[in-house]
Amino acid sequence: MDPDDDYPDFVLPLAAAIAREEIDRGVAICGSGVGACVAANKVAGVRACLIHETFSAQQGVEDDDLNVICLGGLVVGPAAAWELVRTFLAARSAARRASVAGWPR
Repeated sequence: MDPDDDYPDFVLPLAAAIAREEIDRGVAICGSGVGACVAANKVAGVRACLIHETFSAQQGVEDDDLNVICLGGLVVGPAAAWELVRTFLAARSAARRASVAGWPR
């Protein structure tokens, strides 16, 4: 981690790539995770949430079509972060499944 790095320099390009549908999901990290979440949510089409436990990592995708998980690098340890990201990436959106099946969103 470089102390001169500023999270918006990384989060905003990530959010823009999601908005352009170049990628489906992303992981944003800053010290607390709050700033990364605020920055990501400024981009239309991004649904970012600060996550600290696996239930919300899964439910956020399944029920709310979450497409960016935000983590606090100074709050969540490496093992927990890995489990949260794995859960987030394994979850499938009910909204997306419904739209693929022809259901209105």
